[in-house]
Amino acid sequence: MNMPKLFNWIITIGICAGASSLAGCASTLSSRGGEIAKAPFGVTQDGKPVDIYTLRNAKGAEARIMNYGGIVVSLKVPDKNGSLGDVVLGYDALAEYEKQSPYFGCLVGRYGNRIAKGKFTLNGVTHTLATNNYPNALHGGLKGFDKQVWNATIVKSLAGPTLELTYLSKDGEEGYPGNLSVKAVYTLTSDHALRLDYTATADKDTVLNLTQHSYFNLAGRGDILGHVVEMPADRFTPVDSTLIPTGELRPVDGTPFDFRKPTAIGARINQADEQLKFGGGYDHNWVFTKRIGDLTLLARVSEATTGRVLEVLSTEPGLQFYTGNFLDGSITGKGGWVYAFRNGFCMEPQHYPDSPNQPNFPVVVLKPGQTYRNTIIYRFSTR
Repeated sequence: MNMPKLFNWIITIGICAGASSLAGCASTLSSRGGEIAKAPFGVTQDGKPVDIYTLRNAKGAEARIMNYGGIVVSLKVPDKNGSLGDVVLGYDALAEYEKQSPYFGCLVGRYGNRIAKGKFTLNGVTHTLATNNYPNALHGGLKGFDKQVWNATIVKSLAGPTLELTYLSKDGEEGYPGNLSVKAVYTLTSDHALRLDYTATADKDTVLNLTQHSYFNLAGRGDILGHVVEMPADRFTPVDSTLIPTGELRPVDGTPFDFRKPTAIGARINQADEQLKFGGGYDHNWVFTKRIGDLTLLARVSEATTGRVLEVLSTEPGLQFYTGNFLDGSITGKGGWVYAFRNGFCMEPQHYPDSPNQPNFPVVVLKPGQTYRNTIIYRFSTR
């Protein structure tokens, strides 16, 4: 096999015949920058085979991603002592994701977050969506991108082990107009960053807001109230009792939503604040003063016992910060861990919730001939 010396890739293919386990038929793509291993991960309820891809950089950090929902099943990064630990919530098996999942680790679309009353009007036509978070639409509907089996391709890249996922969302799927071709490229870089690059095109005007929904816990276990958050955002979008933005861009000054200086998640989360009561904690969109499309640091989260630090960078204008308020002990996750109240947090770079119905919010319409682009980076370090 003739390949450019620059990449120096080696492919190893396992023997499938008579394999007694899911990992019995696997392939690995290796380079000086890391490797990707592919293995079967089960079959969906409607009979579609699903694979899991293990991306590992040269320093040992590891991301396991399946092509069902583009879900980050595990993400292992070092602590201050160099020990690897899994920092995302999820399940051990595909069937558990299909049975019950609060969007663990998935790609979200067509529209991340909520659309009021499951309706929006585009070019004079009203489109009706499933109200799967009554009375509103949430995260793309009953079978959004998180519940689709994506086409997967292992890509040669100098940036690190790279997995390309593609999906065609057909005109009318979940009520959204236009055939939408989506590409989501995951790369695990040498500096322990999991990078996600989205691109998309459509053959009709449509609305689009893609994001990533991993639940993080930098300690690996327990609640996340001691994690310290810093966000350089001076405004947020307050919501009504159904978590739909009112349209106001409210200053964070003097509110529990001011994270411009490093503050523990638990420091103000239980204050008698109407917005915190509506969300059951933090479940809001922060607004950043930036040009859309510029890759910008939106948040930094640190955890003292492990020394882990997570930096969230994105080209998007907003960030939904969610503190696991709906985790209630009813879900048993990886390794038998029962996910209790506030055992994980999400950092979801995005356009603002309900933007199709909010004329003062940044536009989320994608037109034919345009290319949607969105980059999200979760970068890990220690201190």
